[in-house]
Amino acid sequence: MTGCSADGGWPSKRTLALQIEHNRSARGLQGMIFTRDDRAGEGKLSSRLGLVTDAVEVADDQDLYAYLVEHLSQGGRADYVIADEAQFLAPRQIDQLARVVDDLGIDVFAFGITTDFRSKLFPGSQRLVELADRVEVLQVEALCWCGARATHNARTIGGEMVVEGAQVVVGDVNQSEDVGYEVLCRRHHRRRMTAATARAGALSPDVLPIASA
Repeated sequence: MTGCSADGGWPSKRTLALQIEHNRSARGLQGMIFTRDDRAGEGKLSSRLGLVTDAVEVADDQDLYAYLVEHLSQGGRADYVIADEAQFLAPRQIDQLARVVDDLGIDVFAFGITTDFRSKLFPGSQRLVELADRVEVLQVEALCWCGARATHNARTIGGEMVVEGAQVVVGDVNQSEDVGYEVLCRRHHRRRMTAATARAGALSPDVLPIASA
């Protein structure tokens, strides 16, 4: 089982997942794609480049190993498995994916981010790191608004960073209204300084008033 993490690089991990699907299907292989809460809607795997394919939307209590066994027993094929948004899977579902590799001999490629907007590990990501045969950190060119390498995901509301709330809330990247997400360097994540708040500070300098004589 291969785990790929990409803190601050959501578009790239999804693009890579779709590339793996394309390359293998072009060789006549058939895969099973699992996903959770994709921005394109239920049962979809998409990237910000506009690529999209059908996928199986995973429910909270779904047994992924049992699903694959039933699929195969009914004559279906699954030469490989792709699990996107693996951070949203329950730890027991990561265990089930490991069993797919060990008991069924099917390669599993799992993609996800490791930490949430509070810089805390997702339970699913933690279990994936614990069990994966190989973990690869995607080398993405994600940059903070300041130009430094982005390493942290920030949740924003109206452009302002928030550190309270549920661990899983679906939003788009760099969305200016409602719930959005922005990638930041560690320094600006610690300071809770997003691009919007930085612009607001630049437009409202703290200067001393000058009295006329």
